[in-house]
Amino acid sequence: MENTLLAVQGLHKSYGDMHAVDGVSFDVRRGEIFGLLGPNGAGKTTIISMLTGLLKPDSGSVSFDGHDFRPSNRALQAKIGLVPQELALYPPLSARDNLVFFGRIYGLKGQRLRQRVAAVLEIVGLTERANDAIETYSGGMKRRVNLAVGLLHEPELLFLDEPTVGVDPQARNAILETLETLNRAGTTIFYTTHYMEEAQRLCHRVVIIDHGQIIALDTPRALIDSLGSGIIRLKVPDNAFESLTRQARRLAMIKTVSRQDSRVIVKTNDAPAALIGLLGIVNRLDIPITALEILEPNLETVFLQLTGKALRD
Repeated sequence: MENTLLAVQGLHKSYGDMHAVDGVSFDVRRGEIFGLLGPNGAGKTTIISMLTGLLKPDSGSVSFDGHDFRPSNRALQAKIGLVPQELALYPPLSARDNLVFFGRIYGLKGQRLRQRVAAVLEIVGLTERANDAIETYSGGMKRRVNLAVGLLHEPELLFLDEPTVGVDPQARNAILETLETLNRAGTTIFYTTHYMEEAQRLCHRVVIIDHGQIIALDTPRALIDSLGSGIIRLKVPDNAFESLTRQARRLAMIKTVSRQDSRVIVKTNDAPAALIGLLGIVNRLDIPITALEILEPNLETVFLQLTGKALRD
């Protein structure tokens, strides 16, 4: 596609018998915030490491702006920025000194370096604390300096790996607002997280992975709309599943009925009406219910529906 900035085809990475990434393909479009979502251990960090040249895939390809992306291609490397999950800062140094140090690594110097340090401090809202040691900062402030480092050289594509882990709600919101501002200014953002509410707020499109494989790829709105008005989960005895399913499928407001482990999963266009109908069936058939959940449509529910487990399991 003409608007594709990053194209990923058939990425594989294994560690012994464990397939950390298993045939992953997608594209990132210029100017979008693209979310890579999944639980801890799903393969997110492995994917981002391969996309940024830190880790060599066993097979597959990555291209940036139509060019084969390799760690040795310094011109392409200069067009990306990476904000890792782990803080990459020197605690005894001030935020300004950290930024000057990393700016020089990027090849910035002189007036240009001073301008960029001042600019990124302003972007992350830390100008007034620029000369204080990092070790005196809160967790959220450290995360914002970490973000500032990745912005120093004005990358076309910014990779962020779990940038809000361990911060309080106020600091998280400040980081998300900064990312929204950067994106409006034209920066393409590749965002990995296991916080679905962040992805629902930020991302134009998301890919959901589990066990190293893609299980969904679309806009957050389209994925949420696929659930209808919600999902009802009931836990009933195994011998009651068939009779409950057969009766439930006759209700007009129910889209699908399926089984996930010991639960009946009902996808519906009208959750309140479906619940009344289901309770009528279980009362009529004298089926005991040992658990009942009504899940509102959001990305967290999409993940639960696709994988059968909570996002942070």
